[in-house]
Amino acid sequence: MRAAERGGAAGIHIDVMDGQFVADITMGPVVVRALRRATGLPLDVHLMIVEPKRHLEAFAAAGAASLAVHVEADPHLYQTLRGIRALGMRPWVALNPATSLHELEWILSAVSTVLVMTVEPGSGGQPFIPEMADKIRALADLRRTRGLDFEIAVDGGIGPDTAPAAIAAGASVLIAGTAVYGSPDGVEAAIAGLHRAAHPVQRTS
Repeated sequence: MRAAERGGAAGIHIDVMDGQFVADITMGPVVVRALRRATGLPLDVHLMIVEPKRHLEAFAAAGAASLAVHVEADPHLYQTLRGIRALGMRPWVALNPATSLHELEWILSAVSTVLVMTVEPGSGGQPFIPEMADKIRALADLRRTRGLDFEIAVDGGIGPDTAPAAIAAGASVLIAGTAVYGSPDGVEAAIAGLHRAAHPVQRTS
């Protein structure tokens, strides 16, 4: 994480998985709190969990700057997004590759960022799904026609080879895991390479 900060990352993206919404189990508020003490970068927490509303206060207390909740996981999504904002965090909404943009059209005015999953959520190292570039483009068109100002983040298979297509389609936040932490050149060099590939990207986390 400190190497990512030295390399120029604008934020740290933390995947939280509960073994139910996706198969794997990962970290929770205790780890987020420890990371908060170790960096001044914003912590963007991605909740790949069922019943996310139950955990909003815990992640706010742990120091999350934003919380992403999935369209597919929350039947009371608007209420949850309002709760995230009320706790002082930026509300993100995430959607899986097969989920239509129609599922979130009605809540776009309530979010700061839409997180487009460009792989199936749950495990790292998967290749970018090429059709997701069209989805990003359609979302950017929807944002423009409605006069909204949310950011578009992409997560999954993001690296120097795929970052330009994501940016060209309308993404402004790139989330990279394997391309950064699995790079033989090291974390700092990998992030610098992503910045070069994605120029003029606004944020890389």
